[in-house]
Amino acid sequence: MRVIVRTLSELCLTVGSVIVLFVVHVLFWTGVQADDVMDDQIELLRKEWSKTRPAARSPASPPKPAPYARGKPFAIMYIPRLGFTWNKPVLEGTATGTLKKGLGHYVETAQLGQKGNFAVAGHRRTHGDPLKDFPELRRGDAVVLTDGTTWFTYRIDKGPHKTVPSDIEVIDPVPRTSGYTRPGRYLTLTTCEPEWGHSHRLIVWAHLDSTQPVEAGKPEALRG
Repeated sequence: MRVIVRTLSELCLTVGSVIVLFVVHVLFWTGVQADDVMDDQIELLRKEWSKTRPAARSPASPPKPAPYARGKPFAIMYIPRLGFTWNKPVLEGTATGTLKKGLGHYVETAQLGQKGNFAVAGHRRTHGDPLKDFPELRRGDAVVLTDGTTWFTYRIDKGPHKTVPSDIEVIDPVPRTSGYTRPGRYLTLTTCEPEWGHSHRLIVWAHLDSTQPVEAGKPEALRG
């Protein structure tokens, strides 16, 4: 009996240790790896942008960019509400491998700054926890992006709104339940709910508030 009890105790300790190591791996190590990967994507973008001279852009109507390459970064997003050091790469597509590298642009939605709905998804937890503090977003908050030539400042109008994953109308050109009633230049951000689950989605909607060329310096929302 003593041998059985000792064996079971050792087995429980072993299993407990494995569980602890797994949790550490999920909470810490994958986050460290993801941060490195996202930093690499941003560095890749900045190197590409440094090779090309920014083209002049109309503040009122940015020209349509070239098609985005699937799985590749094309912009950097900043959300001051989430911290003035918060910045994440935006890549084309929402495949599992793509979302491990940063935020993902829904391929069927509008391009950055264009008419329609520029929709972006991101993990709330794991893979660097890019949208961990998503519920803190509020109406009026700025979401700023750059494609290397232009700064785009969006302002949140509604959210966080809770819905189910099958509610794909939230990324329509005029998103359902967003409060918008006519075509415009919109931004939709989506992430998982609850924090460690994926049974629901949290959504915020924003409109394009202003644009300015990168040579004019950072927009006001990033100078606080």
